[in-house]
Amino acid sequence: MHELDNWREEKRSAYLYRVVAAAEAGTPREALFTELAREAEKQAAIWARHAQSAGQPFPEHFVPDVRTRIVARLVRRFGPRPLRGVLAAMKVRGMSLYVSALPGHAMPRTVDEVGRRHRGVESGGNLRAAVFGVNDGLISNASLILGVAGATADNAIILLSGAAGLIAGAFSMAAGEYVSVRSQREMYEYQIGLEKEELDHYPEEEAEELALIYQARGLSREEAAGLAKSLIADPEKALAALAREELGLNPEELGSPWGAALFSFVSFATGAAIPLLPFLFASGAASLVIAVALTGVALFSVGGVLSLFTGRGAAYSGLRMLLIGAAAGTLTYLIGKVLGVTLG
Repeated sequence: MHELDNWREEKRSAYLYRVVAAAEAGTPREALFTELAREAEKQAAIWARHAQSAGQPFPEHFVPDVRTRIVARLVRRFGPRPLRGVLAAMKVRGMSLYVSALPGHAMPRTVDEVGRRHRGVESGGNLRAAVFGVNDGLISNASLILGVAGATADNAIILLSGAAGLIAGAFSMAAGEYVSVRSQREMYEYQIGLEKEELDHYPEEEAEELALIYQARGLSREEAAGLAKSLIADPEKALAALAREELGLNPEELGSPWGAALFSFVSFATGAAIPLLPFLFASGAASLVIAVALTGVALFSVGGVLSLFTGRGAAYSGLRMLLIGAAAGTLTYLIGKVLGVTLG
């Protein structure tokens, strides 16, 4: 039933291309997705001929399944951009058109530029993820510790609660990151497997799809066709280009699920440890004062580092982060105080 499954894939893609084209009515993208629907129909016809040659039973008409109809309804309601990840997973190409351009992601003009323009992007993403991980651990555990401190002055209970918050939060963040990256990799591996198979069976049709996307992104028809044919002639670069331009994925940014989990665990635990450390070496009001002071300095520093990504002034970003953390900490401390009095 291999041919029948591929036929259904292409017919589903054609159906969704038409839905996306209708959602993009009046824009240049309408013509692109209409053409991609025609290409998908041609590819479906190829699989139909293979199935008929093999004597396989074949349906006369394509009927979209429940999942496809739900996605189509969502696209009609919200547009393609918010659903680009879902559409890419359902073999709808051209989703790179909905990804905001980043520095170093200019339109390639030659085969050699494919891949080279994406180098160095991941390191900036890792730095940003590390800063946010530290920030999450810092605010969540500081708030937890202050909430418990508001309810009791027992240093052992505060220390135990803070340690539990650090461990639980770090493992939760690591598990979430693992699932996220693993799911993204699985989607990429499945889709790139389909692309490999399609390159083997109908390279000319794949080149036409790629050319249509390049044309929609600003190249002339001749330039787009020439670049697409050159890429298809090199299987490795062809797959990289198809992943980026058709799926909107950058394989270099996917990373390892285990690496992402460890990275998330360490960054969260680092932030969560800052308000907890004073309770290891001091007790009573002194430990709480030191914890608040350390947390305040750390929050201001994290905000300053985040200004590298937002373009805001370091002092403004640092002060804003400090105020946000202070509001969260104060609120949880007061709630803890009320609960301590009520339960005590």
